[in-house]
Parts: sequence; structure tokens; C-alpha cells
Amino acid sequence: MRRVTVSVHAEDPISRLGVESQLRSRPDLWVVEPGQETPGTVALVVVDTLDEAATRLLRRLHRAGSAKLVLVPARIDDAGLALAVEHGVVGVVRRAEASAERLSHIVLAVARGEGALPADLLGRLMAQMGRLQRQVLEPRGLTLLGLSTREVDVLRLVADGFDTREIASKLSYSERTVKNILHDVTSRLQLRNRAHAVAYALRNGLI
Repeated sequence: MRRVTVSVHAEDPISRLGVESQLRSRPDLWVVEPGQETPGTVALVVVDTLDEAATRLLRRLHRAGSAKLVLVPARIDDAGLALAVEHGVVGVVRRAEASAERLSHIVLAVARGEGALPADLLGRLMAQMGRLQRQVLEPRGLTLLGLSTREVDVLRLVADGFDTREIASKLSYSERTVKNILHDVTSRLQLRNRAHAVAYALRNGLI
């Protein structure tokens, strides 16, 4: 049986040792010391709230790039949730709900590449994303995935089989503008060509 490597970071040694003790009882998990993470390790960050010290820790772990981050807070508000996601957190479990069974489930899910949030936090995060789209991005002609509305319009027509001249005619752009839009998209998102750009937009539900 392949075991998932997990580390525990906490504000105090008692909390860290307590969580480690819970995880060591699971045969499918292998607990390592903080700082010994390797690619694929799941790092649990146990905190009271997402204060400045906790944010610095998340930022450091995220920049190191080897661990998948799970936050285990006593309390978390909407601002803290957004900050956690910004710093690479892909799973959250409240400390009051952090039984050995629950922690193991979250660690294994995150190791498989899944996200894991309590239903109420997921709803709050989606609401925040909706507000961001409506209040910040849409007035600037942008989407959450970094494409402007005119870039989406061009990609949609490419997907429908129209060539550069036809797209320019339909959108009242010059052919040069259409080519520049496609070049900007492929360069900015590191896509290979038009087909790759269309595939990206389709996968992300933009067209």
C-alpha cells in the first residue's frame, strides 16, 4: 500500500504533537517532520485564526512548492478564506471537526488532487468569487480566468470554425486586431496555438 506523506505545522508543540498522534494511527499515512516535505506531501497548518504569523507560514510553504496545503483553523471568516486560497490552500477542516477520520479523509482527498472544503465555506467562497466577477472584473472587461470579453468573443468564433477575416467582419475588428488578440492570449497563457487556446477556453467553461 502506497502511503501519503503528511507534515503538521502548528503554532504550539502540543497542537502539533496531538494532530501527529492522530495521523500516525492511520496505516495509509506517513508523518514527517516540518521542513522534510517532498513533492506530493500534504502539509496541515493548524492555527487559531489566519493572523499575520499564519499567513507568513502559508506563504512560505506555498512558495516552497513541494506541499499541498490544508488549513485547520479554529475560526475562519470570509477574508481569511480568500487569503487562504490565495496562498495555495486546497483543503480546510475546522479544528472542532478535526477527528482522525476526518483529517485522514481530507489528506487523502488532497493527495489525489481534489479540493476539500466544508459546504458552508464552499458556498461563501463561491459568493466571494461572484462578487469579484461582478464588481471588479466585469467593469474592466475581464473574467476570473484572466480573459477579456473580447478575447472570449474571438475564441468562441475560432471554435465555431471562422477564419481571421470572418471573425474580423463579425466583430467589426481589423484582421490585424484579431491576430493580435489571439497572439496575446496564447503568449500570456503559454498556449501553443489557436487550437490550444480554444481547448483552454472550453475546459474552463468560457465558451
